Amino acid sequence: MHERIAANVRKSWLLVGGFVVFVALIGWLFGAYLGYGMWGLAAALGIAAVMTTGSYFSSDKVALSMSRARPADPVQFKRLHNIVEGLSIAAGIPKPRVYVVDDRAPNAFATGRDPQHSAVAVTTGLLEVMNRDELEGVMAHELSHIQNRDTLVMTIAVTLVGVVVLLADWLLRAMWWGAGSSRNNRGGGMGAPLALVGLALLVLAPFIARALQFAISRRREFLADADAVNFTRYPDGLVNALEKLRTDQTVVRSASRATAHLWIEAPIARHAQGGPPGKRASKRGAWLNRLFDTHPPLEERIEALRSTTPRQGAGPSSRSAPPG
Repeated sequence: MHERIAANVRKSWLLVGGFVVFVALIGWLFGAYLGYGMWGLAAALGIAAVMTTGSYFSSDKVALSMSRARPADPVQFKRLHNIVEGLSIAAGIPKPRVYVVDDRAPNAFATGRDPQHSAVAVTTGLLEVMNRDELEGVMAHELSHIQNRDTLVMTIAVTLVGVVVLLADWLLRAMWWGAGSSRNNRGGGMGAPLALVGLALLVLAPFIARALQFAISRRREFLADADAVNFTRYPDGLVNALEKLRTDQTVVRSASRATAHLWIEAPIARHAQGGPPGKRASKRGAWLNRLFDTHPPLEERIEALRSTTPRQGAGPSSRSAPPG
């Protein structure tokens, strides 16, 4: 278990490194095409640094605002506050701010750059369908994201995706409108073969960048599941919660693709295959759809928990959270 967790952490940071390489390469192509040399690389890295810094300080506010989350009243949501407080003590982190999203779809997410500036949010639908042990498992999953700074990793990944898409769009427009013709005859200075390779890279870069982002998100979900069980010492709570999420296919109305990776389970529809209003279409699909999933299939997460953690017969509530 510990070796798998360490491997997931290494692979996640390697994928972030892949983003940086993409940003640098596109910046170099930008400079080479327009005749600015290494200044294009410096500009790309500078833009990435500025955007990452901005998202670092404001990611939690943006995510909570986009999700229409409101502060959870300590009296009305006493059980939720008690669970979060108890798990925070178990995890050795400050209690995050607690929010509620008025939505009947059961789901939850965590956000914030570090444990001192973090927040967790749950939907009213989650509070309605989960018992205490299941809610504790979900909250332990979200707190593990905060403890491991997964929210920071994903903030960096999302920001770098935006940088890659922005730079690729700028350079494609420059090629299309001939912005660099006066300097190097529309990329002729790069050499025809290199120009073709660069063009192909620019077309594919946004798709590859998003695939890298989603790969990071999927790995982090497995890691958070494993850490949640370490917090609660009761795998059945999280397993049962994931099984309920698998059964309920309701779409979170306030979710968007920009914040989908934050939630414990993919909150938006993956396919437009019809069906009753308010229901999410099937989560199974072709390999291409799976490539761009923000989350691993719930079946795989449940099986991973069942195969790597011992099954116990009593819940953790009395140990990890005050009664309420």
